Amino acid sequence: MSATCTDIVEKINCCIAQKVGQQRHKIWFKNSTRLLLEEDYVKVGVPNLFIGGWIENHFTDQIRDAVQEVTNRPVKVIFTIDPDLFGGQRRRQLDSQAEFVSKSTSPVRRKKPQDKPRHHTALRHKLENYVVGNSNQLAYSAAKTVVAEPRTHFNPLFIHGGCGLGKTHLLQGICNAVRDIRPQTRFLCVSGEEFTNQFVLSLKMGKLDNFRQRFRQTDLLLIDDVHFLASKKATQEEFLHTFNAIDTANKQVVLASDAHPKMIGELSDSLVNRFISGMVVKIEPPEFETRCSILRQRTRELKKNVPDSAIEYIAENLRANVRELEGALLKVIAYASLSSSPISLAIAKEALEDHIARTDPIVHLSDIEAAVTTFFGITPADVHSSKKTRTISLARSVAMYLARKHTTMSFPEIGRFMGNKNHATVILACRKINGYLGDQDTPVTWETPMGKREMKINPILEKLESSISR
Repeated sequence: MSATCTDIVEKINCCIAQKVGQQRHKIWFKNSTRLLLEEDYVKVGVPNLFIGGWIENHFTDQIRDAVQEVTNRPVKVIFTIDPDLFGGQRRRQLDSQAEFVSKSTSPVRRKKPQDKPRHHTALRHKLENYVVGNSNQLAYSAAKTVVAEPRTHFNPLFIHGGCGLGKTHLLQGICNAVRDIRPQTRFLCVSGEEFTNQFVLSLKMGKLDNFRQRFRQTDLLLIDDVHFLASKKATQEEFLHTFNAIDTANKQVVLASDAHPKMIGELSDSLVNRFISGMVVKIEPPEFETRCSILRQRTRELKKNVPDSAIEYIAENLRANVRELEGALLKVIAYASLSSSPISLAIAKEALEDHIARTDPIVHLSDIEAAVTTFFGITPADVHSSKKTRTISLARSVAMYLARKHTTMSFPEIGRFMGNKNHATVILACRKINGYLGDQDTPVTWETPMGKREMKINPILEKLESSISR
């Protein structure tokens, strides 16, 4: 390979790393692939079918985009087995990865009476800092029960709700409280993505037994963003066995997700049934009084003097989630500091004028989804599924288009909410609806229990927008 070609491949690898993240690039590309650039295609050499299949399913778009950005021409991506990847230097590089996996998935020893208490690292959030209101009272009470009892009468505890409503706070709060009250308890708190990455890397490195010992020999397992397991069949099967092992040992599992188990697309029936066999609790967006309490607590933590009039103004105008509330409060505080003025209602209005204008009226994805599914006569689970019938495909496209138009959420965020879809799916859906809008003479058609329906896209969007506007 010439020096020029080598430089291009290095640039492509750097571009891929930027797109997939340094950690994923280190695991899947740096020591496990070899790129060969030809005239109209790029060949990705992989050591075995498993790694090739994983990269093809998860990173093909990123590879294609990276090559196109560097070479300024479209190419096809082809995968091929490269036996040389397991020889010489490549073998030593993979051994270093194996050492990393061995350390990160080391077996958890059964505790002996003479063992000292486990010292878990304290996580950020605590239960005593969790502001409780009507919207989250049941979830908070269930979390307190998990802390008080080594094994509750419900297993798992499944907490779901929109982004930024406090699910992660509850999970971390449980960990911190258990660490203080029952220091001998072995617990693990990871995200669905961490569980998946550790499982795949352990499988790749031949360290699956260590992985299973670490996750199954725990007294309390907490998984955040468990919807990340959607469409990952092997990981779902592994997690099902992990859950069964913990449940059989009379231990506790706590899960958190953006959606109800039945609303998570591409989730196996076995997992859905397991999840709903315990206690499923929804956290709603906080009501006005709770929003005010959250803001007051945050001002105390920041040691700032914010008048009630400013707090109530923020709480009245920003209703989506806790993160948005806290972000608005920080913006007001920073604005007052930069203008050398005391925090007041006038300062709050001035600081948040543009932000409130962009987010008013407030529309939530759940509102859009409910309106769309009702109109087309399907269920939210259909939108979250991988079904591609004409009716479901049209409804899904309309929902994604309205979500992009009426919310500030990004393409990946919308895709994740609607069944863990790829961001490219959302982009194509929006283009599809824009295409219908550009061709007003052609109506869209879909099937209903009463037969085929036909209607132009504009009246459909107008009807849906009137039902979701506030």
